[in-house]
Amino acid sequence: MTYLPRQIGVGLSSFMVALSISSITRAEPMPYVPIAPPPNVPTIPTQPIATDEFRVSASQRDYKGNLWIATGKEVANVDPHTGRVLARVPLPNLAIAALAQDRVGRIWVGTYEGIWRIDPRTNEVTAQNITLPSNRVLSLLVDRRGFLWVGTDQGLVLVSPDQGLVMTTLQKLPGVSANALSLDAKGQLWVGTLEGLVQVDTARAQVLQEVSAIAGGAVQTLALDADGSLWAGTPSGLVEVDPLDGKMVRSLTQLRGRNILSIGLDQVGSLWAGTSQGLFRVNPANGAIVGQVPNLPSSRVLTLSPDTGNKLWVGTTEGLAWVSMTTYQTKPHRMFSRISPGAAE
Repeated sequence: MTYLPRQIGVGLSSFMVALSISSITRAEPMPYVPIAPPPNVPTIPTQPIATDEFRVSASQRDYKGNLWIATGKEVANVDPHTGRVLARVPLPNLAIAALAQDRVGRIWVGTYEGIWRIDPRTNEVTAQNITLPSNRVLSLLVDRRGFLWVGTDQGLVLVSPDQGLVMTTLQKLPGVSANALSLDAKGQLWVGTLEGLVQVDTARAQVLQEVSAIAGGAVQTLALDADGSLWAGTPSGLVEVDPLDGKMVRSLTQLRGRNILSIGLDQVGSLWAGTSQGLFRVNPANGAIVGQVPNLPSSRVLTLSPDTGNKLWVGTTEGLAWVSMTTYQTKPHRMFSRISPGAAE
């Protein structure tokens, strides 16, 4: 396929906080260890959708190990060890759906009104006037070559972050909407759509295969585990897919009927399932729920960032919280949550 670049226009506004980006070494995954989980607790009642002020819709760990989160009014950088806020970048009146970091450390922000880019050294924000199939951006992912994939509700776009160029558009995507993105072990792109899964060749931007036999139909979230299995969350459960042949391996019985909004996999092999009715810790070996996390700001869990500052960070419709990876203690973040008593910094 011939890539046809299009030039991106730029607009500027400045914010005066300086950060530096340095590389961190990602720990090798460890085998699943059956650590004593928190006790099962009653299901947290579903709460109404929060106001945008406290809604934490996306998260991204950066190369320095710090955590970026998206709320209804800003993108913030948090020290995950202490909870201290390192930077706050206002992006008012924008519904943010996704965050990603490119190879040189820039933070890309996908909103319902297009794409923005943050330079974390200066917190300068740049609007990216990219020609998209739709300005409603739902997902972002940087592939192994460093290119940025932008998923919208009307297809996919491949962007060169360094050159500011649109490389190609994959608009006739089976299932239309690119709700979620993940790479498999070979570096190929998997797209969660309204009708299941689509595998895309990242080098040619061509569809390799479609997987429509997914329990629950629409795929809302994706994650790849250390063994190379692809986990897909749907409105009615969590399924495991073999990326090699595209076949569904199983649907986890104990999560059937639950609306899976986010998935996280930690270094000891636990699978975390964020749903519309709470956060569950799952043993992927047998699919059993081994614990439910209490005391979250909301039962609707929108985004997860495991192994970040030795914590699992949880974004909900009512704010941000963290779960200790050793004691499973849960605390809401004081500045980004409605729940303030006893909250973290």
